[in-house]
Amino acid sequence: MTLTKRGLFSGGCFLCLMTTLLAGLLGCGGCGPSVGPAKNGAVDGGATKIDEPVSELAGKIKIDGSSTVFPISERAAEAFSKTYPNVNVTVGFVGTGGGFKLFTKGELDISDASRPITSEEFAECEKNGIKFLELPIAYDGLTVAVHPKNDWVEQLTVDELKKIYLDGGAQKWKDVNPAWPDMTIKVFGPGTDSGTYDYFREVMGGKQVEFRRDMSPSEDDNVLVTGVSGQKDAIGYFGVAYYFANKDKLRAVKIVNPEGKAIAPAHDVIESGEYAPLSRPLFIYVSEKALARRETQRFVSYYLDHGAELAEQAGYVALPREIYKRAKSNFKKRAMGTHYLTEAGEKRGGSISEVFDTPHLRAPK
Repeated sequence: MTLTKRGLFSGGCFLCLMTTLLAGLLGCGGCGPSVGPAKNGAVDGGATKIDEPVSELAGKIKIDGSSTVFPISERAAEAFSKTYPNVNVTVGFVGTGGGFKLFTKGELDISDASRPITSEEFAECEKNGIKFLELPIAYDGLTVAVHPKNDWVEQLTVDELKKIYLDGGAQKWKDVNPAWPDMTIKVFGPGTDSGTYDYFREVMGGKQVEFRRDMSPSEDDNVLVTGVSGQKDAIGYFGVAYYFANKDKLRAVKIVNPEGKAIAPAHDVIESGEYAPLSRPLFIYVSEKALARRETQRFVSYYLDHGAELAEQAGYVALPREIYKRAKSNFKKRAMGTHYLTEAGEKRGGSISEVFDTPHLRAPK
């Protein structure tokens, strides 16, 4: 396996192939990916066994998009390649918006996304004849983090977040709360091609709001982590997996939910929806053209079978078992389209159990 500067993963090596072939000669029927059956997301009683001989499956699968989803897809690619070293799976992280730009032009097999496809992106798919599967894979909780030595911010309301992040807002911490220090706020956040940016912007008031111009943006969440962890007066937000992986460098700020309760990001409150309004589902979008190839079919099947465990390994939260079952059913039926837009192109909202419902599927023409 190799890892490029952009974080691309490419599966396959001679040693892996020889080891697998030798295991087959010795009668080893259990050799395969290290990822085991999903805890609460396995479909139809367990994960689908991948038993096709490695020599009979080869090809390339190109994945790009969300930096938030990247750790999950990277793990899926790495585990898949242990059984199928002749399938070259590359995973990039140009951001959700950047991924959809490529996907709608037919330049990607799979687009990672930390938000649902928009009506504009859907229209581009229709224009270019791109049909797709929309598959939810995990829950995320956007985490607002500060430097560990920041001893004044314990919790924030959405209104206080607006003071910090929106244009014309607070310049110093005391402008948010008079009891806080007379220190300039160093603000970090995802770039405009990020689905995390889009989701946070919705929470902040929608497309009509403008973020402060002195914010330090990046589509690479690791850059944001480095920025916040390097300055006592800094604040930033990113996917919860990046916080969990850097707890020694960061401190999560509790967010006051609509019921008035201050909640810190954790698996149980993200799954229950109590960590609001910063909880959200994550997705992969698979093109119909790519699904005509056996290697893509097998990879997507593997991804869904192991979705819960892959999500948890990456630091995210597994979806309810029923959602994985629905996704698997859509995959088997090749039910193309999105659940998040009405026939009129308007955005559908609600819990994933309410929205991800086949009767509301809108398919590209």
